[in-house]
Amino acid sequence: MAKMTKMSQKITDYFKGSVAEMKKVVWPTKKQTTTYSIIVIAMSIGVAVFFGVLDYIFNIILEKII
Repeated sequence: MAKMTKMSQKITDYFKGSVAEMKKVVWPTKKQTTTYSIIVIAMSIGVAVFFGVLDYIFNIILEKII
């Protein structure tokens, strides 16, 4: 029974600590979230285009070799 009490106390302490840490979190504003999302989408499109162009170039070179 003593083990169960220690275990339940540890679980309770864990959740109390988690709640305390979550209160310290500084969440981004809606504007920041929108800005960061647009940056991520733009970078993803840029990288996709870059690799698409590289693939096209390598494909042309490979066709000439073959």
